[in-house]
Amino acid sequence: MERFPESLLTEIFRRIGKTSDRNSVSLVSKYIHFIEREQRDFLRVGCGLHPATEALTSLCIRFPNLKKIEIIYSGWMSNLGKQLDNQGLLVISSHCHSLSELTLSFCSFINDTGLGYLTSCKNLISFKLNFAPAISSNGILPLVVGCKKLNTLHLIRCMKVSSVEWLEYLGRLGTLEDLVIKNCRAIGEDDLTKLGLGWRKLKHLEFEVDAYYRYPKICNNISVDRWLKQEVSCDELKELSLMNCIIASGRGLSFVFGKCRSLEKLHLDMCIGVKDADMAALSQCSKNLKCLLIHLPSQFLAPVLVNSPSQMTDDSLRALAQGCSMLEEVELCFSDGEFPSISCFTQNGILALIESCPIRVLVLNSCCFFNDVGFAALCTSHFLEHLELVKCQEITDEGIMLVMSFPYLNTLKLSKCLGVTDNGLKPLVGSGKLETLIVEDCPQISEHGVQGTARSASYKQDLSWLY
Repeated sequence: MERFPESLLTEIFRRIGKTSDRNSVSLVSKYIHFIEREQRDFLRVGCGLHPATEALTSLCIRFPNLKKIEIIYSGWMSNLGKQLDNQGLLVISSHCHSLSELTLSFCSFINDTGLGYLTSCKNLISFKLNFAPAISSNGILPLVVGCKKLNTLHLIRCMKVSSVEWLEYLGRLGTLEDLVIKNCRAIGEDDLTKLGLGWRKLKHLEFEVDAYYRYPKICNNISVDRWLKQEVSCDELKELSLMNCIIASGRGLSFVFGKCRSLEKLHLDMCIGVKDADMAALSQCSKNLKCLLIHLPSQFLAPVLVNSPSQMTDDSLRALAQGCSMLEEVELCFSDGEFPSISCFTQNGILALIESCPIRVLVLNSCCFFNDVGFAALCTSHFLEHLELVKCQEITDEGIMLVMSFPYLNTLKLSKCLGVTDNGLKPLVGSGKLETLIVEDCPQISEHGVQGTARSASYKQDLSWLY
């Protein structure tokens, strides 16, 4: 093996994905063991690391060129041994000088002191923190000050992270491209204004508010003034995902919709207060929008939290149809068990998107207004390839039989649809029309009914959702 060039062996190791396989190959000879030692740049550890600090030290010494480390303690219990604590981060900062990506997940024994050790990791560009109950803003701020190359920051369920001086610093630094904040109860929509000029470089933003802690986060006049004075620019933002947010017209996050010139994917999940005017502003600015996912909140919940209920109507969909000519993927979902009010979307709005945009993927969830007439209208689409219908109870066999008329449809998923039976699928049997048919929890469709309907047909039945 020593006759093989080092570059060839390095390439071989690069193509071996499984850690267990790499470990086995490294035992072939001392030379290969050395090559693998130098070439290994990724390490994932967790519950099996025992004793934690000593084992991590040994691994960091053995692999001196680690660039990416994940410490994950999901499912940890005390009988599995002691978790890594602050000393573990000291070991990483002392031995892993090439470290660029670090993920800490369910690390209950790491606190602000431990994060302080990471300030010496000058090459760190990505830091992801998932459920770290002992870490507060006092730990995050020194980290972002010391790691000036940081462009990715994820904070998920970090309950003690409150003040956002660290966000202000990142805004002034201007390097942040990927920001994820989920269920950090002390951080609200208004706090995002602290990012200031940092919005200009941001490419990916996910912000999720804990649904049970929305009430104290309603916008105030001070935060509105900040949004207005800063004239937020989001020209490089490509992906925006907002969940459980309050978006009131003329304040807070509503300022963002009309400023995302590069936006390609928008996900609004249970956001309250989004109106037609917001979608109109988005359609005029975001000409590159390709993916739209909207999960609408209950019409009975929205008025409780803002002065007026959510006012997205078909005008929103028509505006998107006119302004976003590159839209390829659309998902519309209503809150489980609720029905849209008369002011919300209708079948006509969906068809406006289909007629004007090259929609390849369409997902309709709990859209009680969508019926066989609308299904027939979808047949005119020359782009639709993937269609999912979930709890669309107005769709019957009459509509499903029209699948044969879709010019390019190759994937169909039916889930929890009460009106479709085996008879609706009969025209598909042996036709070769579909590549994939997925049937889940439809009480009137049998396993026998899906046989032969597509090259790949799957069937699952669990009717507990009915009761």
